[in-house]
Amino acid sequence: MIHSSVATAFPLPVAQPLEARLAYDEDVTSRLSLPVSGRVTELRARPGDRVRRGQALLVIDSPDVGSAMADLARAEADLALKQKTVARLQDLSGGDAVARRELEQAQADLAQARAEQARAALRLRNLHLGESSREGQRLTLSSPLDGVVVERNANPAMEVSPSLTSPLFVVADLRHLWVLADLPEKLGPQVRVGDRLVIESDALPQEQREARVVQVGPTVDPATRRVVLRAKLDNPDGRLMPEMFVRAWLPARRGEPAVRVPNTAIVTRGVHAFVFVETQAGEFQRRRVDLAARGGDDSFVSQGLTAGERVVTQGALLLDAELSAPADGQP
Repeated sequence: MIHSSVATAFPLPVAQPLEARLAYDEDVTSRLSLPVSGRVTELRARPGDRVRRGQALLVIDSPDVGSAMADLARAEADLALKQKTVARLQDLSGGDAVARRELEQAQADLAQARAEQARAALRLRNLHLGESSREGQRLTLSSPLDGVVVERNANPAMEVSPSLTSPLFVVADLRHLWVLADLPEKLGPQVRVGDRLVIESDALPQEQREARVVQVGPTVDPATRRVVLRAKLDNPDGRLMPEMFVRAWLPARRGEPAVRVPNTAIVTRGVHAFVFVETQAGEFQRRRVDLAARGGDDSFVSQGLTAGERVVTQGALLLDAELSAPADGQP
């Protein structure tokens, strides 16, 4: 059985494809917890929901929040009282030594009241309470970015606390992903930040995406003799997903063009390589090609074949045997 397919243009790689996986881009991923204890009263987002920055995810009832807000109210009231006391004594002090001592004590009390008010306000800021969240003991947890709720570990009426080991929500912008690949140590010095990777996935056959290297690990894993390579990948259509396995090709930095064909298309005769090009339906031409590189599954042709031509990918050896066989009646 003869099968053919279209040869495709592909940048000449420097090595075999790297086995890699996709992961959340941690620069646009937020794992959300709460710094106070309380009970979940409302859940406003589910796994898979798209959320906007500032959108509420859940609401809790928290005595800690009520206590912090009450502390701030007391501190502000005490500060206002101390300010009035100092102002009154400043008017009355004149040259009276007793009045001056009372004024100095009042000014010290005012400084302490300011410090207490600042402490109470700082505590509220550390609880991440926006103005809209200060409703009694209610605290609203909001998304800090536009993205998708990829994980939710909160349930109705659940008791939450700062000691929980899992985040209540994980929100990620899946339009951006990381590619994590294990780079052989011999290739480590050849890869630099900014180099590009060509990404392929079995989930999206015949489609390539481009990623950019952002980090090459500083150490070699002593067990695998590999270096961790990290690259950023744009995923505007969301068709690629975290934890997918992909192949990552490292194109040569000089950017030589090549044509990629499967190894089953290559026929070797002596030191030369050939492919069979389908010139029209059912008609094939044996053509010598120059191979720039050969991998485990694919070969890269530098001369003799043009992207877009159809080559035989199954049955090439059979065609070669037929063309090489002597004609009828010949020895």
